[in-house]
Amino acid sequence: MHPKRIRVGLIGCGRISKNHFEVMKKLNHDLELVAVCDPSEEKFKKLEELNLEPKRYSHYETMLKENQLDLMVLCTPSGLHPEHGILAARHKVNVLSEKPMATTLKDADRLIYECSQNDVNLYVVKQNRLNRTIQYLKKAIEMGRFGKIYQVITNVLWTRPQSYYDADPWRGRRDLDGGAFLNQASHYVDLMFYLFGEVKSVYALNRTLARKIEMEDSGIAVFEFENGIIGTMNTSMLLFPKNYEGSVTVMGEKGTVKIGGVAVNKIEKWEFSDYNDMDKEIAEANYEPTNVYGTGHLPYYQKLIEHMRGKNSSFVDGFEGRKSLELIMGIYQSAESSKVVYF
Repeated sequence: MHPKRIRVGLIGCGRISKNHFEVMKKLNHDLELVAVCDPSEEKFKKLEELNLEPKRYSHYETMLKENQLDLMVLCTPSGLHPEHGILAARHKVNVLSEKPMATTLKDADRLIYECSQNDVNLYVVKQNRLNRTIQYLKKAIEMGRFGKIYQVITNVLWTRPQSYYDADPWRGRRDLDGGAFLNQASHYVDLMFYLFGEVKSVYALNRTLARKIEMEDSGIAVFEFENGIIGTMNTSMLLFPKNYEGSVTVMGEKGTVKIGGVAVNKIEKWEFSDYNDMDKEIAEANYEPTNVYGTGHLPYYQKLIEHMRGKNSSFVDGFEGRKSLELIMGIYQSAESSKVVYF
């Protein structure tokens, strides 16, 4: 007997929703896109390009009341994720939030609390963890191939022109979006503790150098990890003329690795003192992303389906999603106070 398809609703048909729609089309034997919600008719065009025909709503509560859903996908501005997630939870619908799950820890905690009170799962998209390139790096770290890891450098050097921020009134706003760290680079902040462990302290310098927005278009953060590793993260949305690099470089006693490309999609350096069979697979791990979101949404959904069907217990939940938000809030606190923030 085939398991019944998971009935999905989605709110917010902006830029990132296309990744979700493409995956739902590919996994349509497991997922049924039942209903979508957006105040703008214009945004529904993406559905036509993919020949998807869910019910369309401009009013979110009506969509929740009129449909029996298993999962609600939140692709609205980050600052609205908590209220949209809480409404879904109160209708006993599992919640999948795009990153970040909120723009404040208080709101993130409200969302976690409501999902647990209503006995629904809260998932947070962390698709970069599932990129093949990152999985190889994670494996090398777990196998101890670096020996002692000394230092890590993470770069998110992309471009977002003023027209990008002007396209939607919420972009670059403190309450709804955040700046380069909270929006564009948040997956890379997540990779810092996913790969290297708990962070002890952070010191940051953020600036708005060229864009007319409330938050930073450029920033630098210095991390000290509990295990003694030191790290820096550089982020800029001002690269001329286009997105240049999303990378993680690891320097260890017995190995050096750089995963680069525009969005951690290429293994640019992979050198260890001792050979391992995984080394011959490295060339095949590289891929050309169609956009900076990479290809991680597909494996992410595959894992989510397994989890919803009780086959996979380890998954990125609200608490994992909260960790990267806590780190980013530490970066903001440090940048605003010019002081080191300890966790």
